[in-house]
Amino acid sequence: MHYISFKGSSKKHQVGKIMCVGRNYAEHAKELGNDVPTFPIIFMKPASNLIHSGEPVIYPPHSHELHHEVELVLFIGSRIKNASIEEAEQAISGYGVGLDMTLRDLQNEYRKEGNPWTLAKCFDTSAVVSDFVLKADASDILQTEISLLVNDVRRQKNILADMIFKPAEVASYISHRMALEPGDLVFTGTPKGVSAVHAGDTLLAAIGDICTLYTRIVNQE
Repeated sequence: MHYISFKGSSKKHQVGKIMCVGRNYAEHAKELGNDVPTFPIIFMKPASNLIHSGEPVIYPPHSHELHHEVELVLFIGSRIKNASIEEAEQAISGYGVGLDMTLRDLQNEYRKEGNPWTLAKCFDTSAVVSDFVLKADASDILQTEISLLVNDVRRQKNILADMIFKPAEVASYISHRMALEPGDLVFTGTPKGVSAVHAGDTLLAAIGDICTLYTRIVNQE
């Protein structure tokens, strides 16, 4: 079983499914040569992919292009199905910062062939999260900046308000396709600036001064 923690609390919360949004910033869609979507592009990661700040990302030997994607992550605190925007907003009980690590060479290959790109997104250690904060302790989250440093050099920086589909819209949309349950996580998409990382690189992600995570890239032993 996999768990997350909230800052200032020793209680562990079991993680259910991990939902993810692709192309949720217009400039990121453009940098990868994709159209800006008119509805949320949804994919999933299994909870077994999850690691926490301080743990290393293991570079899979079957890929040669591992990319970082820094994202706001939502913690779902109550069950919603066919939720309105207002109901979805109430179901979001916490925020964290996360990394959706992506095997870009495999993703491009699968897309070219018209095949699902699940294996480009789903591999052990591909979902990294910080400790979470209660939504009540992070008011006006969309006016906060998300950023990522690789080896102390800034790679990604954007205000969260630039999301195409805001957190409650995403949660509502998902709930009309499948129920969201307490403990589910939602990765809300990455801004522009994604690029390759290599073994030995260090990554520091942050959402303002609300939450941070640190990881490093290591080769599989």
